[in-house]
Amino acid sequence: MDTLWYPPAIACYAVASVGFITDRLSGGRRWTRPSTIALGAGAGFQAVDLLVRGMHAGNIPVANFEESLAFFSWLIALAGLVLIVRFRMAVIGALVGSAVTIGGVVAYVTMRHARLVLPEALRSVWLPIHVTLAFLGYAMFALAAVVSLTYLLYESRLKAKRALAPPEAGMPSLEKLDRINYRLLAWGFLMLSAAIITGAIWADSTWGHFWSWDPKESWSLVIWFMYAALLESRLTVGWRGRRAAALTIVVFTLLVGSFVGVSLVFPGKHSGSFG
Repeated sequence: MDTLWYPPAIACYAVASVGFITDRLSGGRRWTRPSTIALGAGAGFQAVDLLVRGMHAGNIPVANFEESLAFFSWLIALAGLVLIVRFRMAVIGALVGSAVTIGGVVAYVTMRHARLVLPEALRSVWLPIHVTLAFLGYAMFALAAVVSLTYLLYESRLKAKRALAPPEAGMPSLEKLDRINYRLLAWGFLMLSAAIITGAIWADSTWGHFWSWDPKESWSLVIWFMYAALLESRLTVGWRGRRAAALTIVVFTLLVGSFVGVSLVFPGKHSGSFG
């Protein structure tokens, strides 16, 4: 099912991406405000698109991998918008805009002929709760990876004794990037934990058992342990800065691999729909 709202959403994401990239390359902030508005407009258009698709599907539209990717991209756009506006982190706009643009294009092209009606087994009040928590956690982890990549790039420029940007560019300090990274990891971990708990409760009410070692369940547990270890290393061992940023990127890469691989190859009971 195609709607009139998704193409303009992707177009706005693309405009935001180009604007933020232009600012990074020029070292200025001329396009920061217009790009932020474009990112917000894209999220607004996609919100309407998700509402229309949800009404057609009878629940949150995550019946397959393509729809899940679209929903995931939307949450990244929203969370990224909060970081850019609330915490003055326009520096991540180029990566956030590019990510949601690519995710939106891939989802739109591949789901044009995808089914939108959810199977009966997924028509539950637990679906939007479990899925939203899971993908919000994933979105936090994605932004933590973006912040970590930004940290590594700007730290390398400092070591090479190259100027980061003129004062008016509003480049945050490395300390602030590290602090934001930790907060994103903490919030993502809490949301993923809640997603696993609500998923177990839903599984018990639907299939009569809390855990079935479904491929998606198993990988969600593996990812949970990885992020638990990452947070533990920051709290007890004191791994911060460059090391924490690198580990954040590595663990998120494994998360993406499990999400894509398991969803498309070994979906199990989840049918490739959610985490």
